[in-house]
Amino acid sequence: MRSRQRVFAAVMRLLLKCLRLGRRRRFKLLRQAEQLWHYGHLCLRSLLYNSFTNGDVVLDSLFEPVYWLVDHVTRWFGVVFVALVIGLTSSIVAIVYICLLPLILQTYTPAWICWHLAYGHWNLIMIVFHYYMAITTSPGHPPQARDDLTGVSICRKCIAPKPARTHHCSICNRCVLKMDHHCPWLNNCVGHYNHRYFFSFCLFMTMGCIYCSISGWEMFRDAYAAIERMKLLEKDRLQVAANQTYYQTPPPAFSFRQRAFHKSVVYLWVLCSSVALALGALTLWHAALITRGETSIERHINRKERQRLQKKGKVSAARGAGGLSGAEPDTMCISPRLQVFRNPYSFGGWDNWKVFLGVDMPRHWITRVLLPSPHLPHGTGLSWDLPPCVTKQRTPLLAI
Repeated sequence: MRSRQRVFAAVMRLLLKCLRLGRRRRFKLLRQAEQLWHYGHLCLRSLLYNSFTNGDVVLDSLFEPVYWLVDHVTRWFGVVFVALVIGLTSSIVAIVYICLLPLILQTYTPAWICWHLAYGHWNLIMIVFHYYMAITTSPGHPPQARDDLTGVSICRKCIAPKPARTHHCSICNRCVLKMDHHCPWLNNCVGHYNHRYFFSFCLFMTMGCIYCSISGWEMFRDAYAAIERMKLLEKDRLQVAANQTYYQTPPPAFSFRQRAFHKSVVYLWVLCSSVALALGALTLWHAALITRGETSIERHINRKERQRLQKKGKVSAARGAGGLSGAEPDTMCISPRLQVFRNPYSFGGWDNWKVFLGVDMPRHWITRVLLPSPHLPHGTGLSWDLPPCVTKQRTPLLAI
């Protein structure tokens, strides 16, 4: 009896010892895993930590492969995009001349006929002129070696002088004066010398699409209803023909010319309405940038600089519209009294438009804005002195 009790006690002690060993081993593994986690986290932070890292930097890093793909695809497909613009625009013009113009001449009053002929051809001439000039005009490139350039930095990719407002285009592989963006629909950069042509093309193309959409609304409704009737009659005709011989099949209810006419009208209205919405939004965006005296790149730079200075408590949240001529590239200015973030290249909304369009006197609104004009923009893109068309010079601000 005692021997059995001793054996049972020995077995229980052995079991308890095994449980303790298993618990200690489990705790030891957990401690080792925790130490490895902390060590890996410390190594990762020591290798990747940057005090300037924020959400924008992380987002730009994640989208870097996308940017690389877009740069290389845009470089090769620019000609295709230009051909697509020319083809779609030519198709709309052909439909207007072949299908709509005879109908307008037959049904409209002489006053409306004169209006459509005058406005339509004026709008078409402005579209063709500005698109051709935007494609063929060089945006402007800085000289490779100039010692008398003011406010110059060095481009890290070109290893050449980089004047104010100049940026490097990774698609063209060159620096561009007052670069706004690289437009695949132009197969060209939008810069100092062709920025006006690009915006005018967007504006007049949007106006033309809106004009076609509004004036062709009734025709679109009639054509769409006719196409639906065609489908129903075709369905009924096939059902009747299924019970008859080949020689008893009735002729089609609509001719090929009628089908082509109605489908062309629907195609014109859908395409013009879609382009008006998309291109209209882009035109409004660039109009807001022009009003502020910024380019697309400068808007991004100014926003980041404003946020950085606001975090340091150097500027207020209010936006300034003043400017400073001859400022350093990408340099923001702050009034020491008001502490307001300012764009150094803005002269006020109205004066910004006059500088952008090259309006020096009242008659230029007709000769340079409402009519095709190949006049050059103010300045050379190398320095940014006060243009003569600006009404008054802004109060000098302290550059930071």
